[in-house]
Amino acid sequence: MTALEVPRLTADGLLLRPWELADLPLVREASADPYIPLITTVPPVWSRAAGEAFVRRQWARAQSGAGYPFVIARTSDARPLGTIGLWLRDLPEGRATLGYWLAPHARGNGTAARALAALTAWATTELRVPRLQLLVEPWNEPSARTAERAGFVREGCCGGGRKWAGCGGTW
Repeated sequence: MTALEVPRLTADGLLLRPWELADLPLVREASADPYIPLITTVPPVWSRAAGEAFVRRQWARAQSGAGYPFVIARTSDARPLGTIGLWLRDLPEGRATLGYWLAPHARGNGTAARALAALTAWATTELRVPRLQLLVEPWNEPSARTAERAGFVREGCCGGGRKWAGCGGTW
């Protein structure tokens, strides 16, 4: 695959931008969360070296063409809130997968839904991805509500998780 350049996207008071080593405090907060390290590649035990390795993995994903990893930040003060990514492994089959998490301090105010809507709009208009999917753990009701607020509909279950899908902006 070809290396990808992660753009800077703005929408609804949020900036989606590439990862930086300055985002290590966000990785540290995510490492301390009881759920994020269980379902992501965030290190379950914080160390600076593990945090840097996580950020470098995000860079490698774009470099390898696997997808677009973004930090979600507030436009008002640039504070990192979480991450969202668009993963292209299944693009030859006409779909891409989205994933996201927010640090505990950033939850409960619609940030994830706004970021998801912004990335969905970019993926379907700029990249012309015909179908987007989210995989949500069955116990993660807040993430299910986020998917709904962003216009995704529950499609079914796969591999123990709930699957949410949308295509071309018409859910």
